Amino acid sequence: MNTRLPSQDWPTLEPGWVWLCGAGPGDPGLLTLHALNALRQADVVIYDALVQETILDWASQAEHIYAGKRGGKPSANQRDISLRLVDLARAGKRVLRLKGGDPFVFGRGGEEAQTLVQHGIPIRIIPGISAGIGGLAYAGIPVTHRDVNQSVTFVTGHDQSGNATSSLNWAAIGKGSQVIVIYMGMKHIGQISASLIAAGRSISEPVAVVTSATTDQQNVLETTLGTVEADILKAGVEPPSIICIGQAVRMRDVLNWQAQAVGIMPTNLDPLGRGRPAETA
Repeated sequence: MNTRLPSQDWPTLEPGWVWLCGAGPGDPGLLTLHALNALRQADVVIYDALVQETILDWASQAEHIYAGKRGGKPSANQRDISLRLVDLARAGKRVLRLKGGDPFVFGRGGEEAQTLVQHGIPIRIIPGISAGIGGLAYAGIPVTHRDVNQSVTFVTGHDQSGNATSSLNWAAIGKGSQVIVIYMGMKHIGQISASLIAAGRSISEPVAVVTSATTDQQNVLETTLGTVEADILKAGVEPPSIICIGQAVRMRDVLNWQAQAVGIMPTNLDPLGRGRPAETA
């Protein structure tokens, strides 16, 4: 049976349009079909630091413009990036703005889209797999599990100035969310962990620090809330990272599928100590 969609069912990237597209957390295989369709049509691809070079190979016909922003390193000004998108669209280019993860999850995609619309540029939004979900899944950590949590909170570890996010009520988050996923939190993890402990979280609560998620350089540091800052320094791990705090981290003992793929099978099939889970209806 032919399962290919007719060509007319795929959207066309028209001259003068900008598509804001999520490239996923790193692994090129996590691109969506809409993202691949966009890559094959674009005249210009403006891409972020976390976009893998192999993804750009699917847009060999396009001009590639780097616009990466990395904490503590020289980066393009956000307003300059947004206005360049406007200029390229007004020049009649088919513009693809390619962002790591999902453009609307701590990715400034909303800001860029807002600027484009304010300047009369038509847009299309293409969601991507966010690192806070896909990156943790590659580490064998589910952000939700019926035996663990009925809530998960996604937060950013720094604000627009690069400082620890002062607008967040860490006490409320610590008391109200069973699992906390922190984007870009490594720089301020000492302050964050102290705030959560002050709010009543246990110093022995499991923490996972996943760096370069879903890529060949992926590394997972398993630690605790009380020692996470020291362990990060000791291990010498560096951003980009996703940090997960909560009992969901313990599920990695069973669900580390990458280790299983090379023959390392789990020895603890019940990391939560709650017996066998109920059969799914």
